[in-house]
Amino acid sequence: MRYLPIRLHPNQDLRLALEALLAQEQVRAAFVVSGIGSLSTAMIRFAGMSDPTPLHGDFELLTLAGSLSPDGAHLHMTISDAQGQVTGGHAAPGCIIRTTAEILLALLPDHGFTREPDAASGCKELVIRPA
Repeated sequence: MRYLPIRLHPNQDLRLALEALLAQEQVRAAFVVSGIGSLSTAMIRFAGMSDPTPLHGDFELLTLAGSLSPDGAHLHMTISDAQGQVTGGHAAPGCIIRTTAEILLALLPDHGFTREPDAASGCKELVIRPA
């Protein structure tokens, strides 16, 4: 395992930047260990919903966690607004960095992640294989 600290900059798409970084590092499996920062737009898919909800404003990114594979990211986050109200869910594309995002990735070069249909859940789920 190799750790990779990164900083994302204003106007970057959080999820797309992490997916691109995985490809750039030529790794097929990674986990987001920690993530903090701020967002100007949050695209959050709440539990049981099929589409993300766009939220606009000044948000603190309190937590970010998930897995990264060449098939895409599975990320969850919590954010707080200017009144300190906290919400969270699945981080969809379109989460835009406001000032910064400081993220620690754990790159797993000995593994390969894919997302494949799962009969039990009806969704594409993580499949873990040796590299």
